[in-house]
Amino acid sequence: MSGGALVGIVLVSHSAGVAGSVAELARGIAAGGAVAPVAPAGGTADGGLGTSAELITAAASEVDRGAGVALLVDLGSSVLTVKALLEDEELPAGSRLVDAPFLEGAVAAVVAASAGAPLEAVVAAAEEAYAYRKA
Repeated sequence: MSGGALVGIVLVSHSAGVAGSVAELARGIAAGGAVAPVAPAGGTADGGLGTSAELITAAASEVDRGAGVALLVDLGSSVLTVKALLEDEELPAGSRLVDAPFLEGAVAAVVAASAGAPLEAVVAAAEEAYAYRKA
């Protein structure tokens, strides 16, 4: 962890409503102390369905506290957009695309980040969500 700063989380979805709702749920579950900075980046700039590089870069800048930024994505073009932004170095230093289920991974990432975990541990917590069994 960098000087007590918490890892930031960006939730990238094709839908502003989905991204915002998942962010709200993850914050609520992590509540009880300091909650890591979380920003939704959903939909397009005009409110439609899709992915916006501008919304993603703005959200990443908003949550960046110097400890890294974990970006969780829903599907398709959100993955490609984040990969392109990382390749072009348009996201804050220490940004990582996380391979995790969107909802469960987001909750695990926010809980871990809120507990002060470093970026690698936040990423690992989110990725472990693939193993969550419901039956």
